[in-house]
Amino acid sequence: MSSIPTLRTSHTEAAPTNPFLRWFMPEVPLARVAVFRVFIYLFIIIDVLTISGDVIAHGWTPEFYQPLWLARFLHIPAVSVLGAQILLTLIIVFSLLAAAGILQRLSGWAVALSFGAWMFYTQGYGYVAHDHMALVIAAFVLPTIGTARFRDVGTASARAGWALRMVQISVVLTYFYSVLMKWIASGNITHWANGAVIIWALIRRGAEWSKPFLEMPGLLIAAQWATLVFEFLSPVVLFLKRKWLYGAVAFFFLFHLMTYLTLGIHFLPTVICWAAFLPLEKLVPKRFTSTGTD
Repeated sequence: MSSIPTLRTSHTEAAPTNPFLRWFMPEVPLARVAVFRVFIYLFIIIDVLTISGDVIAHGWTPEFYQPLWLARFLHIPAVSVLGAQILLTLIIVFSLLAAAGILQRLSGWAVALSFGAWMFYTQGYGYVAHDHMALVIAAFVLPTIGTARFRDVGTASARAGWALRMVQISVVLTYFYSVLMKWIASGNITHWANGAVIIWALIRRGAEWSKPFLEMPGLLIAAQWATLVFEFLSPVVLFLKRKWLYGAVAFFFLFHLMTYLTLGIHFLPTVICWAAFLPLEKLVPKRFTSTGTD
């Protein structure tokens, strides 16, 4: 871990003066982006090979393609097997380049476009996974920052702050929109909260150790109300600082760990994006920073 020197604004940028812009575009160390970029691009490779690794198989059944609204608007056709294999190759090659900080804008935009197309195809066959929203946003905003290096621990950038803020907003909206959809689908949010959603989930896919909770319906209903409350309040995280912020991030990590252990639902594409809230520059070893020889 390295100590954080006094930040100086990037020579190519002017610090925002408007209070809203200072919140919307906070100046953050470029080294934070360099670390976050590694997390995101390496995870994208893992994602296309595992979680969303069904696109090549979809190439065999183009007749089942049900394009999302944006795909229909852009007239994106069904993918072929060869097309999916080329897309996968592009994502992996350019993700490795982007994670290594090579041709950062070019490799970043190549990942954004190819991964965006991959998302159209993995979610264009009847199932839309909302846990990928923040990851897709991250892929598209990272190339806008420009060059960010591990040694830029002391160089602040409002452009980098804007990009990370966009990822943060996408993360919390993933939960907030979930409440809205529960409300819309149920017609009355209290019906969802007082229903048997968790009981049904435990019966269908619960781990053996979690089965005793089926005998505690009151506790499970309380858990459903608690879920609604923290999902509804999730945008508050955007305004927390220091230990309160880290506590909130830890809470969501633990929530997803619990849902994985009980139901096998990991939500990893969103979980990895919670890193946008953290001072990742502290992970950069001192010998890699510009102040390493001070």
